[in-house]
Amino acid sequence: MSRSGYYSWCNSLDKRLEREARDYADFQLILEAYSFRGYDKGVRGIYMRLRHVGIRMNHKKIRRLMRKYDLVCPIRAANPYRRMAKALKTNVVADNHVKREFKEHGPRKVLLTDITYIPVHDWFCYLSVIIDAYTMQVLAYVLSESLEVDFVLETVNILIRDHGISLDADTYIHSDQGCHYTSVKFRELIKSVDLRQSMSRRGNCWDNSPQESFFGHMKDELKKASKTWDTFNDVKESIDDWMDYYNNDRYQMGLCKLSPNEFYEYITTGVYPDLMII
Repeated sequence: MSRSGYYSWCNSLDKRLEREARDYADFQLILEAYSFRGYDKGVRGIYMRLRHVGIRMNHKKIRRLMRKYDLVCPIRAANPYRRMAKALKTNVVADNHVKREFKEHGPRKVLLTDITYIPVHDWFCYLSVIIDAYTMQVLAYVLSESLEVDFVLETVNILIRDHGISLDADTYIHSDQGCHYTSVKFRELIKSVDLRQSMSRRGNCWDNSPQESFFGHMKDELKKASKTWDTFNDVKESIDDWMDYYNNDRYQMGLCKLSPNEFYEYITTGVYPDLMII
């Protein structure tokens, strides 16, 4: 090292300490956003959370400070399980009218639904969900201790009760070819509320990919909470909290950096939320 370089380094001590103090203060903001409402987030989730509380911090800075202070983003693990075989073989299958056109028709035109298994120790809960493919809002969900078709029918009834006024005869409800969706009760219910039915091609999860991705993110973000589950009510409490978080506070880049509920409000009113950006 040169003499001038050494003395320059010595004389810059105050600036280095000031920079370290700024970095640490900014990292505390990142840490608060990272764990907001108890769900760990990646860089984009942190960026959007900070943006919603009026703090502008770019992705590169967030990544740099996370590396500096060893804060690790949650990474989605590959699903080790194959899709469960169909419980009931039937020839009553609707055509794939949606054809992966999830975003082309606007809000409340393509509704996606599916069931996922939630393991709890040596038993399972079953979650039925309906989401709007355009806004990614959760419109209805039911958690059940049984795989009987009733909880899937209840999900549709909740959808009609809470959002029926925004649906019309052009609305598709799209599912896989599972036995619940090919059942007589489900088909009759869909017909009675003037919705149209669409189904993925057999064994093709890409035909309902937004729904599959939704379940994947949900399970990843509930991993910590799942360690405390002992009863059905424990699971339901966590699911209820996460669904509220997802609709209102889980921001998505594909939704103009808004949460699903904020995005729906934006596209229906034309007014972008005041996020107090500084």
